Amino acid sequence: MSAPLPPLKVALAESVSVLPRGAGLAYEPKFDGHRVVVFRIGGEVLLQARSGRIITAAFPDLADAARQLPDGTVLDGEVVVWRDGRTDFAAVQKRASATPGRAPGLAHRMPASYAAFDLLAEAGKDLRALAYEKRRERLVALTGALGPPLQPVPMTLDAAEAATWFETLPALGIEGLVVKRLDQTYRGGVRAWRKLRHTHTRDAVVVGFTGRATRPAALVLVLPDDDTPVVSSGLTPGVRAQAAAALAGRATGRHGTAIATGVGEVAYECVEPGPTAEVELGTTRHTVTTVLRLRLTGDLDGSDGGSDDSGDDACGGTDADGTINQI
Repeated sequence: MSAPLPPLKVALAESVSVLPRGAGLAYEPKFDGHRVVVFRIGGEVLLQARSGRIITAAFPDLADAARQLPDGTVLDGEVVVWRDGRTDFAAVQKRASATPGRAPGLAHRMPASYAAFDLLAEAGKDLRALAYEKRRERLVALTGALGPPLQPVPMTLDAAEAATWFETLPALGIEGLVVKRLDQTYRGGVRAWRKLRHTHTRDAVVVGFTGRATRPAALVLVLPDDDTPVVSSGLTPGVRAQAAAALAGRATGRHGTAIATGVGEVAYECVEPGPTAEVELGTTRHTVTTVLRLRLTGDLDGSDGGSDDSGDDACGGTDADGTINQI
């Protein structure tokens, strides 16, 4: 079968509360970044977000790196940005939402890395029906020698080593593990993998709000590993006051739409990237995103030196041997 083309549904992971153990399991660090599929097909490079959007123009540095790949290659992985020795999801989202005029300047100041964790096609042949173990061997052989910014994620078969990673990697901004069976095929759109995180809370980037800027009713957020904006549940009075302060002067005048749980599609006002929020994800019939508090982090290199193009995308819609490096 020939190599898959975009839009491609990515494989997903189900949350677990304890580390799975047993024979035939592989463990990888869970990077909280921007999920991206890299296509090197027909002499061209395309970068696809989890939603299916093509975001090649937002990451010119990674597109250049992907041109080192042989034609007919398709990779699945996570885009991360390292700042002060840690991964920084707010910086990744600023990169992902950049317009073509701003992207080169941001790439220079906040270079991205690509943590490749699966090889979906090689030499034009679809590998998704192969076992993970075989895909992993080919992934390391293909990408291991390339070096930054495109590298395979570390992997271990040792549950004890994985447990050590789980306890020590949060210092690098890596908050969990992904667990896969060695005999597993790649199943797009299916939660066949397992993920273990330290907490049920996550950091999300604020991209907009509903209501008035001085009294926002809900926040519109982008979560790690998913570029589709989501609308939070209603804000508590304390969080509403924090949000009003954090969003002051950041409204862009642009508008977008997002899905609110139990309501459907709602309109929201976009804000410049910068503020982040600690959120909790709860599930009844549907996932509910509750904002616990705002993180008043300020601008991320607020002067990007690029053109002030209108419309951010969010409003439109290691070493292979197991060493953890800033990949």
